[in-house]
Amino acid sequence: MIAYILRRFGSIFVIMFLASIIIFAITQFLPGDVAQLVLGQFATEEAIANLREEYGLNNPFYVQYLDWAVNFVKGDWGDSLVNRMPIFPMVMSRLRNSAMLALVVLMIYVPLGIFLGVLAALKRDKLPDQMITTVSMVFVALPVFVSSLLLIPLFCHHLGWLPANSSIHPDSTFGEAFPYLILPAIAVALNSIGYVARMTRAGTIDVLRTDYVRAAYLKGLPRRQVLFRHVLRNALLPTVTIVAMDAGMMIGGMLVAEVVFGYPGLGRLLLYAMQNQDLPLIQACSMVAVTMLCLANLVADLLYGFLNPRIRVK
Repeated sequence: MIAYILRRFGSIFVIMFLASIIIFAITQFLPGDVAQLVLGQFATEEAIANLREEYGLNNPFYVQYLDWAVNFVKGDWGDSLVNRMPIFPMVMSRLRNSAMLALVVLMIYVPLGIFLGVLAALKRDKLPDQMITTVSMVFVALPVFVSSLLLIPLFCHHLGWLPANSSIHPDSTFGEAFPYLILPAIAVALNSIGYVARMTRAGTIDVLRTDYVRAAYLKGLPRRQVLFRHVLRNALLPTVTIVAMDAGMMIGGMLVAEVVFGYPGLGRLLLYAMQNQDLPLIQACSMVAVTMLCLANLVADLLYGFLNPRIRVK
């Protein structure tokens, strides 16, 4: 197990190394002059030249990349070109907010999607199955920004249960921020519930047809015991894959939700950096997002071995 984890971390290092080159290269080819954008259209040529020299923008590409990569690994992510504030604490603060939102999203769509998928499998080809399948496909096809715009009038204006704006204080605890997280979390979760429900349904139906499940029923084991001890452990393997692969889509959905609801997360910070062509901030936010995706896939691989003892990770 330890050797497997070490190999996975080695592959994560290679992925992040290649991703860092791609991210850094893309930011170098963004249109416009960064120094001109930061200083404004009335900046003098001397001021622009001084700023380019200060941030090493005149150096060759490989020199800029090596300086940035070494400093990034050390934890020195530099200062924002726009507000001149240190990037590391800024990104960590926004990452904390996005992690709280992601936690609520997972708490909503994973249990609910699994429950609906199991229910649809147990009621296969009956009305509950048809309803769950149809509604889940509608949710999958519904973009996050559309569901957000539909949820705000319903829960905020008509029912008055939840706030329409999710702006929170930077130092808010999870308990303090929770009421402001529910609505954007629902908007993101709706798009993922369908995937989890359909995959759980398919996996559960396949496992219910296996010989060992039939044997468990013939032995007289209670249906609940068969379902939880024999069916779900194997039926949830494809679901784990979907949840891990859905991490990228969830991050994209959170970006939209953070903008619509005004939530100060990492996605909104990345959008701000792109709008202002803040290269160091774009690079830092992108690398953090890549790291989160790699760790999500690592966790999924480890859960495979936990859910199914026949899968050995060596």
